Amino acid sequence: MSKYLVTGGAGYVGSVVAAHLVEAGHEVTVLDDLSTGFREAVPAGAEFIEGRIQDAAEWLNPSFDAVLHFAAFSQVGESVVNPEKYWSNNVGGTMALLAAMRDADVRTLVFSSTAATYGEPVSTPITETDPTAPTSPYGASKLAVDHMIAGECAAHGLAAVSLRYFNVAGAYGNRGERHDPESHLIPLVLQVALGEREFISVYGDDYPTPDGTCVRDYIHVADLAEAHLLALDAATAGEHLVCNLGNGNGFSVREVVETVRKVTGHPIPEVIAARRGGDPAVLVASAARAHERLGWQPSRADLAGIVADAWAFARRTEHAGE
Repeated sequence: MSKYLVTGGAGYVGSVVAAHLVEAGHEVTVLDDLSTGFREAVPAGAEFIEGRIQDAAEWLNPSFDAVLHFAAFSQVGESVVNPEKYWSNNVGGTMALLAAMRDADVRTLVFSSTAATYGEPVSTPITETDPTAPTSPYGASKLAVDHMIAGECAAHGLAAVSLRYFNVAGAYGNRGERHDPESHLIPLVLQVALGEREFISVYGDDYPTPDGTCVRDYIHVADLAEAHLLALDAATAGEHLVCNLGNGNGFSVREVVETVRKVTGHPIPEVIAARRGGDPAVLVASAARAHERLGWQPSRADLAGIVADAWAFARRTEHAGE
């Protein structure tokens, strides 16, 4: 059994990873300020500390074997209008966390990075050696942290793995997407099925794709969580390993909408809207490095299954609020 600090462990991905760690028999402490997370998402059996990553030194000590770091703001649109919030928390907060890890002699880190570090792709599928050119302060803040971690590995022998997610979706038990405001496609379409929205906006139907709508790579949050546990074992002192996490297959916006119709049995009205600036036609990952270095293979690649899990969570959340 190992002991882990999970920052941001009351959020969507962090809570699912924390649950997997607890289920694997590890000792888990969740650190979250609940600015975007939910206390009830913290798994039973995990210690919970309400606090900021900037203050991690108050709780981090040599008894911890590693840190899994999810505590970041992640709204692309918000980052454009309020970039200082992202630099302060995502970059400044991580700098404080790395200093706390150094002082406590905790020498292993798994970092929640993002495909937003690549910006407009130069080729498909995207590999870790492709250029990084983020198009938002959010993506730039995550890339800055990746650079920071690389320096920490080279200078101080940190063992670190950055996992660059593509489109995370689905749910795991009572843990699913609850962003405010919601910006992810699958939960937005499910809101239409629940009657919370009148229609789903499709931003552009003239892209160079089979049906004219954007294509994205969707990965089940439980598959994502399993990659983090594998990353803990793969981390090597002095190395900063970067791995993409995706299925390597893309689904268009229209394919997602049609899948939601089939899974929920609800009609989903569509309204075609203008393209959004900075939306690439296709974003699909090559996860070959994750297969090779982590031994990771997603097992829940079926879009209908991902949507079904998200739909079950959405209905539970709706009823819980009644």
